Amino acid sequence: MAISAGLCVVGWFARQLWEAVNALKEDLYRIQAQMPKDYVLKSDLDKRMDHIETMFQRIYDKPV
Repeated sequence: MAISAGLCVVGWFARQLWEAVNALKEDLYRIQAQMPKDYVLKSDLDKRMDHIETMFQRIYDKPV
């Protein structure tokens, strides 16, 4: 009787862990799918900033 109760507790615990891992996998997938929509890559931002800096440099270099 004690062995079956122990196995029942271990089975319940293993099931809870399995469900938690699956929930984390789903959350990670959603985060990975959403990230490109919410955040910009550093390389893309660097390109944009270089372009803006070049434009400002051209403005500052114009004779007054």
